[in-house]
Amino acid sequence: MVQTAEDIRQLNDRIQQASVFVDRIEQEIAHVIVGQHYMVSRLLIGLLSSGHVLLEGVPGLAKTLAIKSLSQTIHAQFSRIQFTPDLLPADVIGTLIYNQQTHQFVVRKGPIFANFILADEINRAPAKVQSALLEAMQERQVTIGDSTYKLDEPFLVLATQNPIDQEGTYPLPEAQVDRFMMKVLIDYPSRNEEQMIIRQNVNGQQAQSKVNQVASVEEILLARDLVRKIYMDEKIESYILDIVFATRTPEKYKMEKLKPLISYGGSPRASINLALAAKAHAFISKRGYVIPDDVKSIAKDVMRHRIGLTYEAEAENVNSEFIVDEILRNVQVP
Repeated sequence: MVQTAEDIRQLNDRIQQASVFVDRIEQEIAHVIVGQHYMVSRLLIGLLSSGHVLLEGVPGLAKTLAIKSLSQTIHAQFSRIQFTPDLLPADVIGTLIYNQQTHQFVVRKGPIFANFILADEINRAPAKVQSALLEAMQERQVTIGDSTYKLDEPFLVLATQNPIDQEGTYPLPEAQVDRFMMKVLIDYPSRNEEQMIIRQNVNGQQAQSKVNQVASVEEILLARDLVRKIYMDEKIESYILDIVFATRTPEKYKMEKLKPLISYGGSPRASINLALAAKAHAFISKRGYVIPDDVKSIAKDVMRHRIGLTYEAEAENVNSEFIVDEILRNVQVP
């Protein structure tokens, strides 16, 4: 459907009103977390575009606290799963229990049946447990025995993993990594921010801080509907396709030097998620249309875990960040 300038103006007005809760959520999270605005904005983009988020960073950077605080700002059900090597699939999705009184098997639902799932240190669990999440993440449903159960919306898996101390961990299979809309790398706070963190914790201020519920599930679902209606010009669509296709055939975009470094490029999920995340970024910016900067700002988060590196790339210490940077530098911006 072709959108006129008047349609976009009306959509802008609706977004201005519907996005007020985003500011409220950010203010509440700021009561318990100093800085980390980048991480919080990416969690909100995942929430608004119904995309799962994988956070990676060293211990102590408030990854778990940020996810927990976000869930507390919304009137929804939160569930935390601590992934360990001895975890079983039944511990995540649930199982059938035999009732001796009725002589029947009854379903005992697992912690996956919630709106927000915090999968803490997801790479600590074996592959069969990680695969138990696949159906839930992609199909928004869980199968226990012969029955399939739909998961309530919003349903969001927010996972954390530790990039150090990899001994005894299980790298996520490509099929599961691809189901995360974004992989967000968390950095250390600035010197001033860390000084504030010290003061808060030493004075006991953080322990006293309370996160209030400032948004409802209805507001989230309405916002998600609006995000999908945000106007995206055909030129922006072409820009997204160029970025993704450049990861598959870089030589066609005059980036022959990247060809021996990439073993495989982004899947069609990369294109879909890049478009959705760009729309969510526009929503947070209170705009009813997508601009190239929306795509650029979230391109690394959407693409970094979808590019396979060759042995040659590893030998040259080239990572996916470098490849995405090169692509953004060389692909023509509309």
